[in-house]
Amino acid sequence: MKTELIQSLTENFEAHAQRTEGGVEYWLARDLQYLLGYAEWRNFSKTVISKAKISCEVSGHAVSDHFVDVNKMIALAKGAERSIDDIMLTRYACYLIAQNGDPRKEAVAFAQTYFAIQTRRAELIEQRLLEAERVSARHKLTQTEKELSGVIYEQTGGNQDFALIRSKGDQALFGKSTHAMKATWKVPASRPLADFAPTIILKAKDFATEITIHNTRERRLGSEKAISQEHVTNNKAVRDTLLSRGIRPEHLPAAEDVKKVERRLASEHKKSLKKPDALDP
Repeated sequence: MKTELIQSLTENFEAHAQRTEGGVEYWLARDLQYLLGYAEWRNFSKTVISKAKISCEVSGHAVSDHFVDVNKMIALAKGAERSIDDIMLTRYACYLIAQNGDPRKEAVAFAQTYFAIQTRRAELIEQRLLEAERVSARHKLTQTEKELSGVIYEQTGGNQDFALIRSKGDQALFGKSTHAMKATWKVPASRPLADFAPTIILKAKDFATEITIHNTRERRLGSEKAISQEHVTNNKAVRDTLLSRGIRPEHLPAAEDVKKVERRLASEHKKSLKKPDALDP
């Protein structure tokens, strides 16, 4: 496929066919019909789109999430208008339509690659956002636990009990000891359990710890026993909430070492800064 044709098709798919409403991107099926080289809507709708919907359903996705029936007005002679059927499509729907199109058409062959790349790019972006959220949650928990350590020192005159109080919190949250959870998640003995916890557990631990900090200060708890009991109570309450929503903390799989995730994100950020701006001459 010639470079000029590829550039032209890319511009058509991105600048002319792609639309945005409320921050959500979409394509209209009738626009896609012409871009893919199909002259008749009936043929395109009954064959290609129908097959794409079946593929969507087979892949486990709700068809209604990716193919939304709409009506739009078209201009007729002498200022008259007529309503016609159309379909709002997600990027994934466009990908499925392209995959079910006639690959002998250059535009279809292009679209198959184009939407596959665009879909994968979106998946990578989503993955990076989730990874960044987990790193942020880990940092937040670290700061909250440091604050709890400081509160313990303020209230008891020493913070040597912090590790014991945190361990009791883990027992209440997981129904297992920190040591047992490390064994379950295969966490090195020298590493914190939280470095391998999924995001929801990091946020759960952080929430329970925040409550402990608040109540320790408000109630002026002045002993390890009292603060431990408060922390256990809060972690049990958070555990009960998770269980009520079908989430059993000790059964969740370990997440990737957060330190590795953080290094990868930092490396990718540095690489992105080195890339020249595409608009530069």
